[in-house]
Amino acid sequence: MAGVSIEMFRSCILTAGVAAMLWACGGEQHAGSEKETARVETIADLGALPQTVAAPADNPSTPEKIALGRLLFFDPVLSGNKDVACATCHQPEFNYAEFLETSIGVNGVGRGQSRRFVDPNDIPFVKRNSQSVLNTAFNGIKNNETYDPVSAPMFWDMRAKGLEQQALEPIKTLEEMRGNGFHESGILDEVVARLSRIPEYRRLFSVAFPKEQSPVSQLNLARAIAAYERTLVATNTRFDQYMRGDSNALSTGEKEGLNAFLVTGCAKCHSGPMFSDFKLHTLGVPDTENRKESDSGADKKYAFRTPTLRNLRFTGPYMHSGKFATLDQVLMFYEDIAGGKLLNPNVKEGQVDPLATHMDVNFKDISRIVEFLNTLNDDSFDKSIPESVPSGLPVMGR
Repeated sequence: MAGVSIEMFRSCILTAGVAAMLWACGGEQHAGSEKETARVETIADLGALPQTVAAPADNPSTPEKIALGRLLFFDPVLSGNKDVACATCHQPEFNYAEFLETSIGVNGVGRGQSRRFVDPNDIPFVKRNSQSVLNTAFNGIKNNETYDPVSAPMFWDMRAKGLEQQALEPIKTLEEMRGNGFHESGILDEVVARLSRIPEYRRLFSVAFPKEQSPVSQLNLARAIAAYERTLVATNTRFDQYMRGDSNALSTGEKEGLNAFLVTGCAKCHSGPMFSDFKLHTLGVPDTENRKESDSGADKKYAFRTPTLRNLRFTGPYMHSGKFATLDQVLMFYEDIAGGKLLNPNVKEGQVDPLATHMDVNFKDISRIVEFLNTLNDDSFDKSIPESVPSGLPVMGR
């Protein structure tokens, strides 16, 4: 099958998918949501990532802006206690995510699995699993639609739109970067004041924003970080190569996994070039034990945004609570959902999205789907870390 054209393979997937679904449904047509879940997606519902990144009209990327944003991303001067940087929870070696169930932000020390709170401590764990910053430049992208970087949905609950708005939210959040020393309404003014007192930052902001009388500002802080984050992309996975015409980029087993991914219903939510519909769905994922309170999501209905499936090799553990350590566990969770099993006691029967309950994930499919998901990995992204930052503080925080 390695020599089969994409067009022929698409046809094979569509034919196999429809046949499998007709077999599963007895060939019957169902009303309402049954019709929606009965449709079998094809490879045309997926897509390769663009090889260039779009920026907002009011924040075009420049080398000077990107260089400034890079330093800011790794500098703990942005946090209330000057101990946490953006890169503390978004580490290059972990695909700009972190290998923890939920992160330790303020008042933490150490890296990776060895990170811990400093005693005494009254700061909680970060509420949700650290999502990767890699490829967030493409958040919201859909097939055959104009992509708008200003309205790109961010965070598990989609509370921010666009990288510029996203960049400032962690600074304002108690357990992520703000800490107890500053009120949410005042921390950004404090950070701007600090940056203004550092000669090198004053120079860098002036170079990055040469037409502005007061270049060190909250707006330009967000613009610089966003400009840097738009350089953190991985657009040349073997799946991307396959979609661009290289029929040999995927093995026969991986193509079979792609077929299983489509037929079982994974692409109903994990669609488009980012393998996400960027919508909220209620699944009933178990809560993390790192927090006492249950996380009821964006709308108090335990709904969370569909995450991307790109570079999953580097971004475990998975789901908003980080409760699943492996991709096999994630897929077995979906098998449980389809079987009527509820793993979060706060989510009742009937709340779970029908797109999940009507999936047809079986144990026999899991290894094949995981094999396909590994074709979405691209390790060629920028992992460089500055040797120092203008504040003189430890790079990436304590």
